[in-house]
Amino acid sequence: MKMAPTPLPLFFFFLSLFSLQANSQLSELTTPPSLPSPLAPALFVIGDSTVDSGTNNHLLTLARADHPPYGRDFDTGRPTGRFSNGRLVVDYLALRLGLPFVPPYLGLNGKVEELVQGVNYASAGAGVIFASGSNLGMHLSLKRQMQQVSDTYERLELGLGEVAAADLFTKSVFYISIGTNDFTHYYFRNTTNIRSLYLPWEFNQLLVETIQHELKNLYNLNVRKVIIMGVAPIGCSPHYLWEYNSVYGECVEQINNMIVQLNFAMTYMVHKLNMELDGAMFTFCDAFEGSLDILKNRDRYGFLSTTDACCGMGKYGGRVMCLFPEMACRNATNHVWWDQYHPTDAVNRILADNVWSGKHAEMCYPMNLLNMTTHKT
Repeated sequence: MKMAPTPLPLFFFFLSLFSLQANSQLSELTTPPSLPSPLAPALFVIGDSTVDSGTNNHLLTLARADHPPYGRDFDTGRPTGRFSNGRLVVDYLALRLGLPFVPPYLGLNGKVEELVQGVNYASAGAGVIFASGSNLGMHLSLKRQMQQVSDTYERLELGLGEVAAADLFTKSVFYISIGTNDFTHYYFRNTTNIRSLYLPWEFNQLLVETIQHELKNLYNLNVRKVIIMGVAPIGCSPHYLWEYNSVYGECVEQINNMIVQLNFAMTYMVHKLNMELDGAMFTFCDAFEGSLDILKNRDRYGFLSTTDACCGMGKYGGRVMCLFPEMACRNATNHVWWDQYHPTDAVNRILADNVWSGKHAEMCYPMNLLNMTTHKT
């Protein structure tokens, strides 16, 4: 049983109603007052909808979160393009680092002063594989985002000088969160008959090798501090609970097993790169383990629902994407899932605590972000 696609003309009609308002609201996003002295000069973000802060507001795509009820619990109380009711993990981490929320790259004019505290290249629908998420419309793939990183470095060299640009990238934190769409909108959909070409372990290896290649490219741009966020247990997401007709809310094991194998391979790859690349401080954070801890201990974290999306339609709220405020629950703080695939602000806060210091569960190896930024070389 498959979800009927939203008619494109109708969808883009609604986008036209929200776009101008959402884009104007991005300019109202201000830095919270009294930020401490930064632990890093900048935060640069690469990834998909788990960290998109407004990139796709500028693209013709189904993957947009620039309309209510997205952002209703955000600092501005309005949609910004974030796929959540509130903040993302990187928003919480930016504040921990003493930095402002990271603006989307596509919303900037390219001036050096706009780049020096970091930018967000992430695009909803993006994947490690170029074709991943293409069924959703326009997006910026990992390769395209890496090109933007290179462009940023060149602009910084021109504006600051070669030495200062290299120093900025070396001391900054890069955060990568990508891979979900390679499963949800590519492998599991069997796009281009991919499953006949790659067994699950072979596909995972393809993803790992591609990410490894891009990490080396970042290293060659003088990047040394990188957080690589693993894929969360999407087999527990409302969409797959609905699609696989989960009876009691049990997760889809065949999906989660593939994610576990990917994250294991990613951990080893990151360890290997740290051994090979002088001065590299790459860290892998296992979003699967961190999320599973929340699902298993929901009472401790104050969650009432671990299966139903706060905003959605159909069983578990997993059949139809979040489109209107009327589709959303009143209180998202007691829900793990905000929509079909994305967690609530409350979950993002917990995961950010873990990435920062392992406050609730140790999920980052070989070090958390606090250790990374206070490490003396």
